[in-house]
Amino acid sequence: MNEFVTKEDLRQFGLHLMDKIQTVLKEVNLSKKESLEPEWLKSKGVRKMLDISPGSVQNLRVGGKVRFKKVLGTYYYNREDLQKLFDDEKQEKK
Repeated sequence: MNEFVTKEDLRQFGLHLMDKIQTVLKEVNLSKKESLEPEWLKSKGVRKMLDISPGSVQNLRVGGKVRFKKVLGTYYYNREDLQKLFDDEKQEKK
């Protein structure tokens, strides 16, 4: 059994290896990014994220479109609900 490894074999192996490494790095970066983002946002963060007015944030809360908590007079909004609301509006526009 005389098998030879050619330069083309090495090149293909290198490309395959680099592809796998990039895939793993992207997954790690996504998981780090998700863990850095807080689950609950203050009203100011919501306004900045969605580029809306304080009244619009209040309407989302009063209309029951997003979960919220009131802690010592400050409202906190669930990031997942806000993202879902944003994604739903994108799909409606299509």
